[in-house]
Amino acid sequence: MWFFGVAMIEIFAIVVLCVVVVVLYLRLNYVEGKLSDTLSRKQSQSTRYGQIFEQMVPFSKDFPYDSKKFRFIGDPIDGVVFDDDKIVFCEIKMNKSVLSPRQKSIKKMVDDKRVYWKEIRGQIS
Repeated sequence: MWFFGVAMIEIFAIVVLCVVVVVLYLRLNYVEGKLSDTLSRKQSQSTRYGQIFEQMVPFSKDFPYDSKKFRFIGDPIDGVVFDDDKIVFCEIKMNKSVLSPRQKSIKKMVDDKRVYWKEIRGQIS
């Protein structure tokens, strides 16, 4: 008879442990979802701050060119400075942000001197 009592206690303990595991699993999923949502909002906020920062930098005293000669493009690069003796492609980054693959490609084209002038004319009949 005592064997039946021990078996019931073991079964009860296993059921309790299974319930605890399920509760912990559900709680972990909930916390992971909250963390993912928080990280997403933080990234979105960082992106917005970066976009605001990009548009303000040309007007700061630390901008190395005349802000009146800067033209904002936005994508795929932030802008272009049309200086008196040169043209400068500008990409403004904040904190740890890095060039996108497209921006790296554009930088390589500029570095390789694969930038050209093309005049295109149209006619209105």
